[in-house]
Amino acid sequence: MFGIHVPRYALVNREVPYQQLDYFIEEEDFVEVHGMRFWKPFVEKPIDGDNHSIMIYYPSSAGGGMKELFRKVGNRSSEFHPEVRRVRREGSYIYEEFMPTGGTDVKVYTVGPEYAHAEARKSPVVDGVVMRNPDGKEVRYPVLLTPAEKQMAREVCIAFRQSVCGFDLLRCEGRSYVCDVNGWSFVKNSHKYYDDAACVLRKMFLDAKAPHLSSAIPPILPWKVNEPAQPTEGLTRQGSGIIGTFGQSEELRCVIAVIRHGDRTPKQKVKLKVTEEKLLNLMLKYNGGRPRAETKLKSAIQLQDLLDATRMLVPRTRPDRESDSEAEGEHGEKLRQVKAVLEEGGHFSGIYRKVQLKPLKWIKVAKSNGEGEEERPVEALMVLKYGGVLTHAGRKQAEELGRYFRNNMYPGEGTGLLRLHSTYRHDLKIYSSDEGRVQMSAAAFAKGLLDLEGQLTPILVSLVSKDSSMLDGLDNASIEMEEAKARLNEIITSSLKTVHGDESPEFSWMVDGAGLPSNASELLPKLVSLIKKVTEQVRLLAKDEDENLTETNLYDIIPPYDQARALGKTNIDVDRIASGLPCGSEGFLLMYARWKKLERDLYNERKERFDITQIPDVYDSCKYDLLHNAHLNLEGLDELFKVAQALADGVIPNEYGINPSQKLKIGSKIARRLLGKLLIDLRNTREEAISVAELKSNHEHDSSFTKTEKENSDAKPKLNKNDEVRKSITLSDISMDQDEDDDKETKYRLDPKYANVKTPERHVRTRLYFTSESHIHSLMNVLRYCNMDESLEEEDSLVCYNALERLHRTKELDYMSYIVLRMFENTEVALEDPKRFRIELTFSRGADLSPLQKNDSEAASLHQEHTLPIMGPERLQEIGSCLTLEKMEMMFRPFAMPAEDFPPPSTPAGFSGYFSKSVLERLVNLWPFHKHAHSNGK
Repeated sequence: MFGIHVPRYALVNREVPYQQLDYFIEEEDFVEVHGMRFWKPFVEKPIDGDNHSIMIYYPSSAGGGMKELFRKVGNRSSEFHPEVRRVRREGSYIYEEFMPTGGTDVKVYTVGPEYAHAEARKSPVVDGVVMRNPDGKEVRYPVLLTPAEKQMAREVCIAFRQSVCGFDLLRCEGRSYVCDVNGWSFVKNSHKYYDDAACVLRKMFLDAKAPHLSSAIPPILPWKVNEPAQPTEGLTRQGSGIIGTFGQSEELRCVIAVIRHGDRTPKQKVKLKVTEEKLLNLMLKYNGGRPRAETKLKSAIQLQDLLDATRMLVPRTRPDRESDSEAEGEHGEKLRQVKAVLEEGGHFSGIYRKVQLKPLKWIKVAKSNGEGEEERPVEALMVLKYGGVLTHAGRKQAEELGRYFRNNMYPGEGTGLLRLHSTYRHDLKIYSSDEGRVQMSAAAFAKGLLDLEGQLTPILVSLVSKDSSMLDGLDNASIEMEEAKARLNEIITSSLKTVHGDESPEFSWMVDGAGLPSNASELLPKLVSLIKKVTEQVRLLAKDEDENLTETNLYDIIPPYDQARALGKTNIDVDRIASGLPCGSEGFLLMYARWKKLERDLYNERKERFDITQIPDVYDSCKYDLLHNAHLNLEGLDELFKVAQALADGVIPNEYGINPSQKLKIGSKIARRLLGKLLIDLRNTREEAISVAELKSNHEHDSSFTKTEKENSDAKPKLNKNDEVRKSITLSDISMDQDEDDDKETKYRLDPKYANVKTPERHVRTRLYFTSESHIHSLMNVLRYCNMDESLEEEDSLVCYNALERLHRTKELDYMSYIVLRMFENTEVALEDPKRFRIELTFSRGADLSPLQKNDSEAASLHQEHTLPIMGPERLQEIGSCLTLEKMEMMFRPFAMPAEDFPPPSTPAGFSGYFSKSVLERLVNLWPFHKHAHSNGK
């Protein structure tokens, strides 16, 4: 019997609607039943089996909201409601964990315990649109069940005493779960199912009434005995597309892309020391009363408490600059800024802002009961982080790039990629860092790639996996990056030339600080002067807004910007623009705070010192306002952008290493885990392709041998259909078993005999990794300079000379920049030949177009929509070159995390299915069709 791994679930039973239950607690992101906590996303199912209104509730970190699943109505099977965040209370419900299935469900149909037919369909939880064929039937494809799933079908059939039985499977993270048993169910349109069912039923009759004939009659329909075998169609041959056709015998096997997030708002941070008792008490409330422990506030309840406290502390009018000290005035302005940030958007979501409170000073006070003393904080550091939110333009960019990948990265397929995906021939996994803008970029990209509809929250939860350890963080290289910034500051502020004297390096990118403008030290004072000019203009706008708000609430006319509702939007907010307000959620007060902070941080007037690490932030703000707030007509912003861009083009690439040697060191530390995962992806694809090739070769050999035998003896029967199906099933079983040893990913397969597709053997693996600027630069630097490692000094670079020159001139890997590795298999080359598997490397600079550039018609059009176009892919290799997988592995290995260092899966030992015998027995007692059936089920 199976080892048990039943997903967590709980029952909330109400005798009357809206009954208050002391064991049921609901908070913003979880419900708690009898002490068992279910974090969103979770599923809510009515107790009544005839009520098919099932709800999925999403976490605030993904935008919140609820999706309702229901029986198909026209072309809809679900609807998303972004405003619904509270669970139902009018009845009794079951709560259980949500299981991401990659956008596909499996319907299983048994005919007796020894036979099961399975079909895959698009899951209703993704976008709720039902895929239908020209006849109006839901599109489904027959798929092969794994050995564990076949055993599950057998157990369900026996336990429910239902020979003809249908049930639904969820395939989640390598496990399979039965989520619904439907009883007497038939497949609607499948010749295979009815042919097989006829054979199974005939055998049942013969076993019961004529067992001596049962083994003598072949398990195949009489009219199928002499039916000619259908020839197997060859695989569609694929050239490499971007680089040109390398060989007509090549087949695309793998697409791996590392992609930066889309256009975002400027990232912001407010730091202030607080001594107010209300804020210190709030810190103690959420850190368990520990006076020296820091507190992080992210949930809606926590942020609302902070907002309530801040509202009481912020004065109604601005302080008089003449009477108050500068420090008091600055503190009041920062509190006002905190209040404005917390009020932004109308409601809270932890994906957008978070607050940290860290105690700095303490005193001893008498305990309230008079027994002894205790510590109490009297000062704390408050750090509010906000901004960095994916804009409407960022969502549009990501979605458009997804469409581009669908139509261009899979040559020969076009929109056929959707068919590949829906038929289990496209093995897709999408990974994201923990940052909200990155997650939403991944969801928007998936929407375009798979031609989905609706809002991003359900897509994010269903298709995107977070892996912060692989795609977040700079901690591993923090020391080296600080060294690079210190050296960079020295070069700029001391007016040193990057090339000394007449000494000319062989390559322009080999010197320290390559790419920095020669007059960088002269540009810095100009940058400060221009920032002050822009800041003053924004200050006047903020002052006007503040005065208007004291007379009337501006939001009585223009409703507040709702970021959660904007998650699915890809167009600008026309009403805000027409009213002369800044684009998005930022008001003039926050816009002024942003520019004032840049002015203050870039140049310390008291110490007369520049901070060059602020240059990228200045550049981001300039670019953002030129693109999104051009209607405000800020004088001097164009010139400021040009100066900031000249400096940023030199500073940003050098922050990740001042020279190639340091770039390689920093890049390998930041991207070590990602590099290891890329190698695992490529190796798994190769092993899978070799297994398929060997199986195909053995199958052809067996078929040839059988044909020869048949010609020599008419007495031997033709290979029957069950044997053919067994052979096709073997492919699924072997590919699954070999792959589980590597990256623990269970593989599922299309049934090639009845799939009604031209190339059932074709299988493409896609891995998409969404991350931030740091990982894009780091990966690119390893690709460029890996041959500089001591162990690889005699090897050529993975990147050709022309591409190295282009990369040196490419100053910025902008929003939606990407690096793509595609692996092709040359099926006419021997399996042991290294040239059997070839790697193609391409990259894109992303939306690397100046917002000042409007001469191109497409750019001008997109500029009206606040969106910059994404640059097309560029080659990193010479045309006709052959980078083998073997060479790629050799060059990556010194910098990649070894496969054995990746954490093991959390699969319980011995697990092979969902139900245990005891669970099945309990379910049978609830089964309505057989309450009065005979105990043996016959």
